[in-house]
Amino acid sequence: MDKENRVSITVIRRLPKYYRYLGELLRKGINRISSQELSKLTGFTASQIRQDLNNFGGFGQQGYGYNVEELHHQLGKILGLDKIYNTVIVGAGNLGQAVANYRGFEDAGFKVLSLFDKNPKLIGLKIRDIEIRDVDELEEFVEENNVEIGIITTPKENAQDIADVYVKSGIKGIWNFAPADLKVEDDIVIENVHLNESLFTLSYFLNNKSDYVRD
Repeated sequence: MDKENRVSITVIRRLPKYYRYLGELLRKGINRISSQELSKLTGFTASQIRQDLNNFGGFGQQGYGYNVEELHHQLGKILGLDKIYNTVIVGAGNLGQAVANYRGFEDAGFKVLSLFDKNPKLIGLKIRDIEIRDVDELEEFVEENNVEIGIITTPKENAQDIADVYVKSGIKGIWNFAPADLKVEDDIVIENVHLNESLFTLSYFLNNKSDYVRD
């Protein structure tokens, strides 16, 4: 995609929500939906929805709306959900175990191959048949198993070291739950999930409700 045609991050972050609602419509047996009806479900305006989807091609038909199954399929391809991603988690504490236990990730194509930790009491245990290994084995395991995504659920002080191992072993995508701003090369994609920052944002809007505008 040329620089001039790049899609904004705001649009990209709305795509998973469209995908989720379309999946729910499919499960209800609904085959067609208009942008106005989709607007009522998602909270985005019909015009915004049409503009967002037009970034990726013409999916709708005037007078008909959108074919739910086709649009869901196309958005899945755009989001890269038409393939399997081998994934590992470093940090097998409560958060790491919760992530490993969530079957929704595997259903979407994100296959957790192993967890890693430095706590000897955890090494060798299994979370939903996913073994916890010694973190010293991480680099070799990633290289041997074609791992594409590395998840970090460690304390802040360990996060950069784990990111460095991920990058060294060839991982190009990092999902970071640690409250740390990681420094990596430009070709590494990082998605940060900073739980405290999200909670602090909620706290702000609870106390400043007049500033709360849904986008």
